[in-house]
Amino acid sequence: MGCRFMTAFHGLTDRARVQPGEWVAVFGCGGIGLSAIEIARALGARPIGIDIGDEKLALARTLGAEMVIKAGPVADAAAAVREATGGGAQISVDALGIAATCRPAIESLAKRGRHVQIGMTNAEDAGSLSLPVDLIIDREIVVAGSKGMPPADYPAMLDMVADGRLDPGRLVGRTVPLEEAGAVLAAMDRFDTLGFTVIDRY
Repeated sequence: MGCRFMTAFHGLTDRARVQPGEWVAVFGCGGIGLSAIEIARALGARPIGIDIGDEKLALARTLGAEMVIKAGPVADAAAAVREATGGGAQISVDALGIAATCRPAIESLAKRGRHVQIGMTNAEDAGSLSLPVDLIIDREIVVAGSKGMPPADYPAMLDMVADGRLDPGRLVGRTVPLEEAGAVLAAMDRFDTLGFTVIDRY
């Protein structure tokens, strides 16, 4: 159970305060996004997985995504979310931290929606992304960041793991020996890993 899983838990439970029945649009189905989908479903919410990769969207479905949307250069993922939810999601998650996911995540929200920024920017964006400020004001959107999780909140998450409501093991795509860790880290920059990769041989 790594940083991505507990950061997603903190983002949904503490920062967004997700409620049962709410739509949660998760942009980017890497480790953080897939964690958010499983957690949102376990909390009784209705997660939507948005990504450009078919394999990632298929995995999102198995982890509890009520629907998936394939994003792309010409696809308007935000409009697809608003149409599918009848006006917009209550919560959006940017799990990547790039302009192609952050802006449409915010644009997918309904009035008074809550956006959780978990993905951090890359070197190219250097900590800054353009936001649709007028839309944030018009829809009274709340924007919150999530990084890590306070130790006092671990028992609530671990209780859900212990009773089977959460199963982080389902996100493990492959296991590798320690000597392959460098190649796995390098591949993460290309967003082509599926789920979590765990080092289990030293």
